[in-house]
Amino acid sequence: MPELRRVPVNGVELNVALAGSGPAVLLLHGFPHTWEVWTDIMADLSGSYRVIAPDLRGFGASSAAASGYDAGTLSEDAAALLAKLGVSSAAVVGIDAGTPAAFLLAVRHPGLIRRLVVMESVLGGLPGAEDFLAGGPPWWFGFHTAARGLAETVLEGHEAAYIDWFLHAGTLGDGVPAAIRDAFVHAYTGSHALSRAFSYYRALPESALQIAQAVTTARLTVPTMALGAQPVGAALERQLRPVTNDLTGHVIEDCGHIIPLHRPDALLTLLHPFLAGDDTIAA
Repeated sequence: MPELRRVPVNGVELNVALAGSGPAVLLLHGFPHTWEVWTDIMADLSGSYRVIAPDLRGFGASSAAASGYDAGTLSEDAAALLAKLGVSSAAVVGIDAGTPAAFLLAVRHPGLIRRLVVMESVLGGLPGAEDFLAGGPPWWFGFHTAARGLAETVLEGHEAAYIDWFLHAGTLGDGVPAAIRDAFVHAYTGSHALSRAFSYYRALPESALQIAQAVTTARLTVPTMALGAQPVGAALERQLRPVTNDLTGHVIEDCGHIIPLHRPDALLTLLHPFLAGDDTIAA
């Protein structure tokens, strides 16, 4: 089992899972996850790396925050966390809500981040995701950002069924281990927990502006791998291609959105050579 530690950064306390030793790898989760979305990945990578997996601010067992759910603040939380842990160089892996934060962390702190892996998300309004967004954003984006408090009111008391829908859809019906499912349900139960999670969605316009501004003044210079599955596919890779110096892209077949839980072996097959700096894996 990883060590769980509470680390104060930027006015919040992050719940952080730590395992292994060696070069640092920072893992950033999405919705409706906690650090436990990385359970299988941590168990494997910790044999060669110092793996750091926080609950994002306001999520899981990290402390509540009244603000700061935009990608820019989340990225600075991550930078501050690495500094608190004495890490001067890290690879970063992000999924879903963790992807925009991981992207901005690498753009803003290229000397800190040695490699970047991002998956199953889109980056604001950057060109390349038009096909994926042709019918509009996924339905829950609108639900989570409608009249403030509406989604929380509707869902309170029904959180388990709601989380189960995402876990079922995100694994193409295969589901996730019961203990992880229960951890996710616990983390998102109650109106306050839901409100914190939905604050990430409510900050998406601000995050999109931060991303757009970042690419007007800088390029992503660190070696980067973009991974897709169902439903995002290659949209993220297409967004990154014009703004990234060194990009590898893969779409994992027969895989749902929650790649680390649905197809951990396929993900690890790609992660190991990339994190080790083996650039011979197919682009």
